[in-house]
Amino acid sequence: MRRRTFDALMVFAGLALTAILLVAGGLLTWGHVFTNNEVKTQLVAQKIVFPPAGSPEITALPKADAAAMTVYAGQTMTTGAQAQTYADHFIRVHLIEIGGGLTYSQLSGKLLATPTNTKLAAQVETVFKGTTLRGMLLNAYGFWQMGQIAWFGAIAAFAGAALLLILSLFGVAHLRRVPETAEVLPKVAHPVKVETA
Repeated sequence: MRRRTFDALMVFAGLALTAILLVAGGLLTWGHVFTNNEVKTQLVAQKIVFPPAGSPEITALPKADAAAMTVYAGQTMTTGAQAQTYADHFIRVHLIEIGGGLTYSQLSGKLLATPTNTKLAAQVETVFKGTTLRGMLLNAYGFWQMGQIAWFGAIAAFAGAALLLILSLFGVAHLRRVPETAEVLPKVAHPVKVETA
């Protein structure tokens, strides 16, 4: 194959891959922006505000949970990272206290065995509401995290597109310098030994 033909094919392939990566980067960026905007809009609508630093709500928490909550102290919840912190370091702690370490499923099973226990019924109802809110916040966190992954994917796609574009331009420059008769894998003639009798 002629070297110029091979170089032209490589340049075309590089430009085609550049275009594909640009489209992928654009779609990933759109996914990132869409996901972040949706999560923010939904969380802001709930008007959840972190307790102020040093407040009884934070100081009553275990040390690690209090430290995590203090990072966002006094802020309105707008991001998935905040939703995850609130769900895992605030709601979860209270659910453990209210349920005595039992989950909603375990508590409701106990209530089925003693349906007239009003104290347990109230406990089950509170744990159900808290578990539901925690699950919703963790779903928001999951979608937000997918948006973050899409953003890193977009950066990688744009970086790959830039690299391939640069290599393709070098290929165009090389294509102009290659003689028309040059071959990619020139045939090499090997001497043949002939034995005489």
